[in-house]
Amino acid sequence: MRRTRARKLELAADSSASQSVPPGATSTAFRPLSADAVGQIIDAAYEVLGRTGVQVDAGPIRDVFLNAGCPLDTETERVRIPAALIDRMRKVACKEVLLAGLEAKHDLNIGGARVYLGTGGSAVNILDLEGRVRETTLRDNYDIGRLCDRLDNIHFYMRPVVPRDLETADIGVNSFYACLAGTTKHVMANEYRADQVWKIRALGDLIAGGVEAFARRPILSFALSFTVSPLRFAMESVEILDEVIAHGLPVALSSAPQAGATSPAALAGTLAQILAEQFSGMVYVNLKNPGHPTLIGCVPSQADLRSGAFTGGSAEFALMNAAIAQIAQHLELPLYNSAGISDSKLPDAQAGYEKGMTTTAVALSGANYVHHSAGFLESLMTVAFEQYPIDNDINGAVMRLVRGIEVTPETLSLAVIDTVCRGEGHFLAQPQTLKLMNSEYFYPPLADRRNRDDWQDAGAQDQRERARSAAREILESHYPQTIPPEVDREIRRQFDIFLPEAAMRPGAFGTEV
Repeated sequence: MRRTRARKLELAADSSASQSVPPGATSTAFRPLSADAVGQIIDAAYEVLGRTGVQVDAGPIRDVFLNAGCPLDTETERVRIPAALIDRMRKVACKEVLLAGLEAKHDLNIGGARVYLGTGGSAVNILDLEGRVRETTLRDNYDIGRLCDRLDNIHFYMRPVVPRDLETADIGVNSFYACLAGTTKHVMANEYRADQVWKIRALGDLIAGGVEAFARRPILSFALSFTVSPLRFAMESVEILDEVIAHGLPVALSSAPQAGATSPAALAGTLAQILAEQFSGMVYVNLKNPGHPTLIGCVPSQADLRSGAFTGGSAEFALMNAAIAQIAQHLELPLYNSAGISDSKLPDAQAGYEKGMTTTAVALSGANYVHHSAGFLESLMTVAFEQYPIDNDINGAVMRLVRGIEVTPETLSLAVIDTVCRGEGHFLAQPQTLKLMNSEYFYPPLADRRNRDDWQDAGAQDQRERARSAAREILESHYPQTIPPEVDREIRRQFDIFLPEAAMRPGAFGTEV
C-alpha cells in the first residue's frame, strides 16, 4: 500500500515541472565579509582612485574625466578620481536593470539580492557529443542556444563561444542573431568594433518590434572588458562602450583581475582593486549618460601561483565573487559576476565539485547576473554540449538553496503531525504532501535516484551518458521559431548573416549544410 501511494506521488511529480526553484529568488545567506570589512574595502577603492588613479590615454575619453574636475598626473598619464565625484555618480547610477526576454517569463530584474544563473564566456573549443574536441563556430552559438532554451535552470543566454569561422567584423551581429534565433531568453554578447555597434541595436529593434518596443524591453545587452588590470582603460573597448551608450544598450562593465598576477595576491587587495576599476567605469558611464542601464562587472579571479595559469574552479574564486556580491548590495549597484567554471577537461567529478562549490557560494551571497554557470570546462577554454544538462541540475539545486525554508504556522505542520500520529503513522497519504510536492521539493531532471536494480534494468547509464542523451534529444528536436519569417528575411536583407537557414530546420543537427 505504501509503495502504491509512493508511486502515485512519483507520477504526480513527473506530471508537472517543479515550481520550487523560481529564477530571481533572493539570498543573503552567505556573508564572507563582516560589515566592517565591506567598509574597509570600499574605502580602499576610493583611496586607490584618489591616490593611484586609472591610466587613460590622451583624447576624448580622458577629457570626460578632466572636464568633470579629475586631476591628471602628467608623469604617469593617470587620472585621479576624487571621492566626491564617485559619490555623486553613485547617486545617479542605475539601481536596477531590466534585461528582457523575448518571452516575459524570462525577464531578469537585475539588482538587490535577486539571483539569476546562466551561460557566458568566450570559449574557443567545443566537446561534441561524439567526444571530439574541435574549434567553435557560429552554428554552435545557435545550437547551444536551442539546448539552453529547454533547460529551465539556465536563466539567460550569454554568447558562450567565439565563432572562429568568421572574420572579426562579422562576429558581433552574427553572434547576437544566432543566439536570439536559438532562444527566447535574454541574450548578452559583445562586439569587437565600435563601427559595428549600430547593427546590434538595429537587430534588436527589428526582433523586438521597433525602436520603442526595444527601449521598453531590451532583449539584448552588452558585456565589455573595459579595463586592462591593473587600473588601465582599454581604449578600443571604451570606444565601443561609447557607442553602446549612444545607442541606449544595457551594458555590463567587466573587469577580471587575477589575484597574484594582475592584482594583489591578497584577496582583500584584489577586491579593493577590482572595485576601484569598477568605480572608474561607473563614473565614466554616468558622466556620459546619467542613469544609463549598467551592471558593475566584477569577476575577480586568481592565478594558480604554482604555474601562473588562470583557475576558475577554486575556493578563492568562489569567496571573492561572493564577497563582491555582498559589496555590490551595500552599494546598491546591479552586479554581473561569475561562478560555475571548472578547470577540468571533462564533465567528471572534478567538474562537479568545482561547479557545485562555486555556484552555491556565489548564489547564496545574492549575486545577480551570474554568468559562466553553465557549460564551461578547461578554465573557460571549452564548452561541452553534455555539460549543459548537468549544470541545469546543479543550478536547480542551488536555486532551491537560495530559496531557503519558509517557516509559517502552516508549514510548521502541527495539525498534520497530530493527525498522522493518531492514524496511519506516515505522511504519504496526507493532502499536504501532494499539495507541496512540486513547490517544496526540487527534482533534478538528470540525476538518478532509482534503486540499483531499476537503474541496471534501465541500462546502468552514468551521469555523462544520461547528459549526452538529454542533450542529443533536445538538439535533434527543438527548433524554436523565435524570429518571425518576415523579420528574419528583413534581417538577412540588411546584414550579412552567415548562419544558413538550412541549419535552422528540424533534422539539421549534426549534418553538413
